[in-house]
Amino acid sequence: MSEIQTNDGGGKKKKGGSKQKKINVFVDFTPMVDMNMLLITFFMLCTSLSKPQTMEINMPSNDKKITEDDRDKVKASEAITLVLSGGDSIFYYQGQPDYKNFNSLILTSYKADGIRAFLLKRNTDAVNKINALKEKKLQLKISQAEFTKEVSEIKGGKGTPVVIIKAADKATYKNLIDALDEMSICNIGKYVIDKMSPAEYFLMRNYRTKGQLSQSSAK
Repeated sequence: MSEIQTNDGGGKKKKGGSKQKKINVFVDFTPMVDMNMLLITFFMLCTSLSKPQTMEINMPSNDKKITEDDRDKVKASEAITLVLSGGDSIFYYQGQPDYKNFNSLILTSYKADGIRAFLLKRNTDAVNKINALKEKKLQLKISQAEFTKEVSEIKGGKGTPVVIIKAADKATYKNLIDALDEMSICNIGKYVIDKMSPAEYFLMRNYRTKGQLSQSSAK
């Protein structure tokens, strides 16, 4: 509520004019407290709280029955190793690298025509099957549960690539998240995060050294 208080200020009447009155306006803001509480309660009840976003990560198996020879066989047949070197650059190699030939390590980027194009090409069959399932789901021919189950089976099927992600010392969390995003975009169902080996560090340094030498000799 507002009140208007008049105060003549005890002034005297001027000659040739009427006595002036001062008006003081007082506004009571007490009802606004209740209004603010109602608004806060309304927004708390109607606003959805932010949900934490999670990302599924497959870590290397700790099963002692799996020997190094078994892992090497997987690497040689289906594995693709991504080496996150930092910045916008990413190395990769297929199977077992040739440590005597630095060209076995291939340099690319995180762009659509870089590592994504390579992974999509290697995983073509699975990508086509999943796209066909998406069409069936849009046409309501299969349910969400059936779609999720079949997609999981396709991603983990025989012949699909196994991607091993390794981060060098200069790699950032952004590089790792970008690499994991590519796993989702390219429908890669089998991937792990592993440590860099000394041989891979040697191969990367060898690539950069000999690559610079070859560029200078070409000039």
